Amino acid sequence: MSCLREVGDDLLVDIEVSPASGRFEVRSYNEWRKRIEVKIRAPPEKGRANREIIKEFSTVLNTKADIISGHKSRHKTLKIHGMDAETFRGLLEEKFGLIVP
Repeated sequence: MSCLREVGDDLLVDIEVSPASGRFEVRSYNEWRKRIEVKIRAPPEKGRANREIIKEFSTVLNTKADIISGHKSRHKTLKIHGMDAETFRGLLEEKFGLIVP
């Protein structure tokens, strides 16, 4: 099982968030948890972390992103609108040097 699942024209992405980390970074793929590890600047209070995740992923991927589960958890599932897994993998490799299986 992968952290990426295509649903229609959209992509679901499982991530694990480390809030209050000093900067936004898509860091690595955790093979054991099957999640992409993401560091963010915002603290996990009053929705700040979730807003940063949506903003940063939307900017980096140049498409709309939403959190569809895990709003109060470090383990979240993102919905990336209008993107397939191959395109997503290519963008992560290009922008962060990260290879996701």
